[in-house]
Amino acid sequence: MDEHGPLTVAIIPARGGSKQVPRKNLQRVGGLPLVARAVGAAATAAGIDLVVVSTDDDEIATVAAAAGARVVRRPAELSGDTATSESALLHALDELETAGLRVETVAFLQATSPFIPSEALSAAVDEVRADRADSVFSAHETYGFLWREGEERSAEAVNHEADRRPRRQDREPHYLETGAFYVFRAEGFRTHRHRFFGRIRIAAVPEWTAIEIDDAEQLRIARALAHLYESPQPIPVHAVVTDFDGVHTDDTAIIDADGGERVRVSREDGMGVALLRRAGIPLLILSTEVNPVVRARATKLRVPVLHGIDDKETALRDWARENEVALADIAYLGNDVNDLPAMRIVGWPVAVADAHPLVREEARVVLRRRGGDGAVRADRTGVVELTDIGNPVFARRSPSARSQEGGDRTRVGRPEEP
Repeated sequence: MDEHGPLTVAIIPARGGSKQVPRKNLQRVGGLPLVARAVGAAATAAGIDLVVVSTDDDEIATVAAAAGARVVRRPAELSGDTATSESALLHALDELETAGLRVETVAFLQATSPFIPSEALSAAVDEVRADRADSVFSAHETYGFLWREGEERSAEAVNHEADRRPRRQDREPHYLETGAFYVFRAEGFRTHRHRFFGRIRIAAVPEWTAIEIDDAEQLRIARALAHLYESPQPIPVHAVVTDFDGVHTDDTAIIDADGGERVRVSREDGMGVALLRRAGIPLLILSTEVNPVVRARATKLRVPVLHGIDDKETALRDWARENEVALADIAYLGNDVNDLPAMRIVGWPVAVADAHPLVREEARVVLRRRGGDGAVRADRTGVVELTDIGNPVFARRSPSARSQEGGDRTRVGRPEEP
């Protein structure tokens, strides 16, 4: 990035307060906080030189910075319920100008839109930078018949004649603003103090990306959509932590006449664990179960184990700190609601196919295999996929990547074998 040349800057306003959905900008969709998703969408878009998050909140600032954004701290008077997005954008532009940066084009992204299409955003940036438009916004095509309520709640047609019902192919499409992104000239925005001015164009985006999170129901829909539309990608981690029951087993038990329990495990999972160990990825089994079968299986797999643990989040934090592994670099594989506290603090929450619905909603990856059926080995969309060693889904970060992040954080002191 040439800091002295004219820049295209993505600005994401993300304040800490929210009434309908508490801490909304930090809620996870597809396992990632909304603000981190917006940062990632902007960073992936060609033509954007710098990604900035404007916030009044310390936790949002930390998450945004970890995702690769530059953080502008927003004053309290611009962070209340009545503060406009325009005021946050103008403040961020002033702060960047004070820092000596010359912003020519602004891409305004809203973190509450979890599915910002980077290719459409890049095309919108190109429209403005090529001087074909002054303002471009995301919208999806619709052929819907719109109505409004008039006096005494009588229905009135808006974009059509009520007595005519033309076929879809005979109708002119309309475009519904999604709110995901707006791209405009910085100078024109300062002059008009509004996102729409001059030559305005539409950036058409798929309708499924149009969801905007304003309440808890929309958040649940977004979490479901994430697993339907987003393709699994390789998971760069430094450690893998798994639950036991429902992950290594099918979550059932056989009880004999003396009260002893037997569980069913998959030999494929055993091979998956061996392949992970061979790839140099540390593992831990973390379980609330006190039955000796947990330790027996861990011993067989030669994997460290913590079992009989009621507070998985605290245990995981302690283990990560003792072994010098950043939580963001851990994948946690779980199946039930008692796994959620641990899943929410790691960078890669992963769920087996038959996990509880709330677990699947908050997972970054949902496997195709069920617990006890090779989930730890998985397939091409699953956790380990080390049958092709050259392209594992769980992959240790390269030394060069670690050095860029500020040093090697993979010094894992392996506990004594149980």
